[in-house]
Amino acid sequence: MADTTVRIDGNTLRLPGGVAVRFIRTLRLPETGTHPLPPGLGEFPVRRVADYADRVPEAWRARGGVMLPVYLREAMWLSFAGTSEPAALQVGVGKVCAVSGRPWSDRPARDPQNYVVLPRQPWLDGINSGTGTVRQFVAVPLGLGATVEGQVTGEEVWGGVQLQSFPLNDRELARWREEERRRQVPPAPAPPGGYGAAMPAAFGSPAAGGYGAAMPMAAPPAPGAAPAAPASAPRAAAAMGLGVGGSMRQEVYQDDRPLSHWSEQPAGRVFVHLVTPPEWRRITGEAAPPSPVDRAAYTRAGLPWFDYYDEEAADLAPTDALQSVKPVGDWLGDDHEPWQPPTPGQTQHLKDAPGKPVEDGDW
Repeated sequence: MADTTVRIDGNTLRLPGGVAVRFIRTLRLPETGTHPLPPGLGEFPVRRVADYADRVPEAWRARGGVMLPVYLREAMWLSFAGTSEPAALQVGVGKVCAVSGRPWSDRPARDPQNYVVLPRQPWLDGINSGTGTVRQFVAVPLGLGATVEGQVTGEEVWGGVQLQSFPLNDRELARWREEERRRQVPPAPAPPGGYGAAMPAAFGSPAAGGYGAAMPMAAPPAPGAAPAAPASAPRAAAAMGLGVGGSMRQEVYQDDRPLSHWSEQPAGRVFVHLVTPPEWRRITGEAAPPSPVDRAAYTRAGLPWFDYYDEEAADLAPTDALQSVKPVGDWLGDDHEPWQPPTPGQTQHLKDAPGKPVEDGDW
């Protein structure tokens, strides 16, 4: 029987079949205009729900998975760096597909495509909402109707993020491995200072851990650290989900393989709960990382923004359901954080530019 175990490696989720997923903190974009890719400002810490079973709500225990802390209106992106074999990865936001806008499905599908293709898709910053663009993932509480889930389905039941990976079927995987063996080409190193690289000085030193590394002040204690207060009985936690913010230039790539090349059964899946910083401290005893740096200060410091283009891949057209999702500012009010657009020289062009098992549950 195939191993369907999901594990945490540092702050990386490793799903069976070689899929690696990290949740990266970033600058929130303005909700008007289209922008370059924002930088990575460190990883979100990730912990197993099962390690805190006596402090989390019963619904979380039933769903299993992992949790991470987010501030209100904090932005994130998903990095797939380190994925070692081809995979079709479904990404759900409140069990709405971030690629197709359709309800969560137990298998990969086309018309519309409901997954990203790894490792071709290096990251995903938001929902597939336009031609060559996505709208940024931004954290909001459930109950306002601001989440993607609330706007697409009319309900806010699940929140969080859902991941499910499908490998190539046995025949195609064997063929792919044989082709790789013949090529014997070592993986290309990431370009220095590339998208997601740790920022210098106060923005996250390269010495602190390289690509997407957490800022030094944000290094979390080991799981199981002593709580700040005596453990209390589980209670209803402030539930968080993902809405959308500003638009950025990013393609979601069309799969160039026949759908029949993918397995019909998932290799692994995991539910990612989003926790407010106060709840994170109460549950884990750890302080959440500090809120990201001011975005105008980041740009004034001359630090880079990014652009990525793969000339051999085709962009996946957005669906009506995701094109119509409105930004969280429509519910929470205008974004008053200062904004300074990057100069042309600040945008770096990439590529073809001009632990223990994570317990799954019932969801």
